[in-house]
Order: sequence, then structure tokens, then C-alpha cells
Amino acid sequence: MWASLSGLADTAARAWRRPDQGLWEIRGEGRPFTYSVGLCQVALDRAARIAERYGLPGDVGSWRRDADRLSELILEQSWDEDAQTLSVYMDGGGVLDASLLNLPLRQVLPVDHPRMVATTRAVAERLSAGGGLLFRYLHDEHPDGLPGDEGAFVLCSFWMVDNLIGQGRLDEAEELYDSLCSRASPLGLLSEQIDPTTGVFMGNAPQAFSHIGTIASGVNLERARSASR
Repeated sequence: MWASLSGLADTAARAWRRPDQGLWEIRGEGRPFTYSVGLCQVALDRAARIAERYGLPGDVGSWRRDADRLSELILEQSWDEDAQTLSVYMDGGGVLDASLLNLPLRQVLPVDHPRMVATTRAVAERLSAGGGLLFRYLHDEHPDGLPGDEGAFVLCSFWMVDNLIGQGRLDEAEELYDSLCSRASPLGLLSEQIDPTTGVFMGNAPQAFSHIGTIASGVNLERARSASR
């Protein structure tokens, strides 16, 4: 197993430079997505941690240096000074995608880093669908190659809850969390997306991603509350 995992780390050290279609599998020409670089950073960081913890062979020093460098590159290259936010692409541009909220959740960036705090604010403002719901991106800014519009993506709002928790904004996080849970069906189920105008479920229903968000954010919120007591 370690031979396979360490090989994946070596692959991540090269693959982050390759254009791809990002988390949402955009139909179009590949671009250098910030999220994809972030996940390569995760692969390198975790491989280094595993090797160090269990005394396993591998180029641990190189993995650690590459992981640290990728975090630095995201902060440097993805940042758009005019828009005051990290961008969906590594070459900047200020285009937003809610996947950026994942970076601190995967420990790619500190959740309280000023540029991450600014990005959280930008996502809340520019990707808001109203009522605490978030679009994963805006079609006019971030074409995905598919016709039509879509609803608010439920999991993205739970990522926002986790960012608010990490930034010490517990009351806001709890209010948002409760509002999201109140949208569940009489059976306690959530869909993939919600029509922000009508509240009607859209996309896959039930959707495991949405329920994972419910559980993870609930646990994080309770831990934060307990720590503050």
C-alpha cells in the first residue's frame, strides 16, 4: 500500500502543473485550477506526515518542501489584488468558485489567513443565492460548457459554516447551520441543489455530499462551542 501511496505523492509533485477541469469537471479547455493545485498539496503533505509518523521510506524532505511551496504559490499566484480574493485559476483574474472554501478545510491554507478571510467574504457576497445559500460559481463568469442555469449547491454553504467556525464567528456559523438544516425534507433528507427562489430541491436527491456537510459542520460547530465554554 505504501508503495502505491508514495508513488501518488511523486505524481502529485509533477501533476499540479498540468491544466485540468477542476472539481466541477468543467466541459472545456483545461486550466490551472487553484483547487487542483491545493489537492496536490494535500497529497504531498499527507504523504510526508505518514512517512514521518511510521518511519516509512520516501523523499520526505522533497514532499514537505513541495507541499509548503504549493501553499505559497496559491497565496501568491491565485490572489487578485483588485478583486481582493483568491481566484478559481492559478493565474488569478478574480473569478470565484466556492471550491476555494475547501482550501482551509484540507489544511492547504490557514483558515484565518488574511487572504483566506477576504476570500470567504468575497464568496459570501458574490456567490450568494440568498437565505444562506451559495452558488458554486456564476455561469457568466465561469462558463462550464453546459446549457442552462442551476440551483444553489447545498454543500458549499456547509463549507462556509466551517470557514466561519475557523474564523471564530460562531454565532454566524450556528445561524447559517440551523437555517440549512431547516431546509431538510420531512424525512430529514437534503438534495444536491436548492432553487433559491422557491426552495424546491434540485439535482440528485437525496445527495450524500449534502449530508456529509451536515455531519461535518455539526461536529465542528459542537467542538468549537465546547472549546469556548
